[in-house]
Amino acid sequence: MCLTVEDATTSSAFLARHFGFKETMAADGFTSLSHPDGPNVIFVRRGLEVLPEGLREQHAAGVLLAFTVADLPAEYERLRAEGVPIAMEPRVEPWGERVFLVADPNGVIIELVDWVETGGGTETGAEAPTETTTAAATATADDRSALQ
Repeated sequence: MCLTVEDATTSSAFLARHFGFKETMAADGFTSLSHPDGPNVIFVRRGLEVLPEGLREQHAAGVLLAFTVADLPAEYERLRAEGVPIAMEPRVEPWGERVFLVADPNGVIIELVDWVETGGGTETGAEAPTETTTAAATATADDRSALQ
């Protein structure tokens, strides 16, 4: 996943500090991060000439990184104690998704989610979404311990 931001270094440092990502490559305006149990994430500085002209000034808007976690309340407390800006307080959706959002210094939204038993799925009777139906950039709950 590649996201265009104002300051690639700042977003890279945020994922490294708070979610355990490792910088694997960096250049002026570009950072690439990896995680053994999660997605690879690339940050590119807005306006960088390696981007097609029509995309150079766009910002990573309308996109979020989503991580499935094993203990959402503990993650919320940990990130809040670390001073991470909470973009949306924890809540439970009718289909059993328990979720909250944080924002990195460039405004990239990161969703943390786990699933709770709703006693029968959604209002339509369907099962709660599985891991594969969440965002494309999702680490599994079993892998979350390495993201801490």
